[in-house]
Amino acid sequence: MAVKETILPISEMSYPFPDVIELNVGGQVYVTKHTTLTSVPDSTLHSMFNRNNVKELPRDNRARFFIDRDGFLFRYILDFLRDKQLSLPDHFPEKERLLKEAEYFQLGDLVKLLTPKVTKQSSLNDEGCQSDIEDNSQSSDLVRTAALDKKSGFITIGYRGSYTMVRDNQADAKFRRVARIMVCGRIALAKEVFGDTLNESRDPDRPPEKYTSRFYLKFTYLEQAFDRLSEAGFHMVACNSTGSAAFVNQYRDDKIWSSYTEYIFYSKLPLLILFYDTAQLSIQTEALVASGYSTFYVSQDQSNYCHNF
Repeated sequence: MAVKETILPISEMSYPFPDVIELNVGGQVYVTKHTTLTSVPDSTLHSMFNRNNVKELPRDNRARFFIDRDGFLFRYILDFLRDKQLSLPDHFPEKERLLKEAEYFQLGDLVKLLTPKVTKQSSLNDEGCQSDIEDNSQSSDLVRTAALDKKSGFITIGYRGSYTMVRDNQADAKFRRVARIMVCGRIALAKEVFGDTLNESRDPDRPPEKYTSRFYLKFTYLEQAFDRLSEAGFHMVACNSTGSAAFVNQYRDDKIWSSYTEYIFYSKLPLLILFYDTAQLSIQTEALVASGYSTFYVSQDQSNYCHNF
């Protein structure tokens, strides 16, 4: 006769924490060892998972320990806890945010590793945003650029909506129903536009330079999404829609019609340029236009010209 296995709740275990722990960090799920989380003494995680009363820690609806921090960046925190080394992708754009996460978790060694990288990145950005007016050497053919925070690229907004054919006396009927607004495009660009309103649970742990078609917004108002895109400098360049109606034998006055619609938005990167030697102006202009730049500013001998393409 088989004996039914009994699983003790955490409160009745011989140790406060199991060897393997499930975490929910900002909606992202991680599974790691208890020894990994407590590997750095005096850190926030060491304090959280080294206490006797497990019930004090917040949990989600699946009884996983919940930490209200950036779920995407926590992967780098966890990597550091494993081998005490910092390994970031090339051109990682969120070093400053990762530094804030390291400071929150009180990981002093990680803060020391990140601080020079953040300082170097900030200094490079400052240099790119300044024009040295005094440097008017004739041999200078360099183009000094000031790139704005906006980035160039496409974002596609898609939604499956429905509406109801109602009788005249049903004045309170909801005409447009949007279940979910999908976001497709480069991850870093989508995060820049939509920020915390972007739900990444369907496609977690992807690097910012990759693309996704599985993100969706936490709100269901199309106009709110359009406002955010407009504020970020995007313009709609195309749209399409497909619809389907009810079969004849299923038709009713209040039958719901459904459709799937996509809106494609594009933002070009404006560029501010200062030319000191315009001998190769036409060549430089062609190169900029071929690269997708739409606006730049040219200055020579105190005469100003503005070119728009």
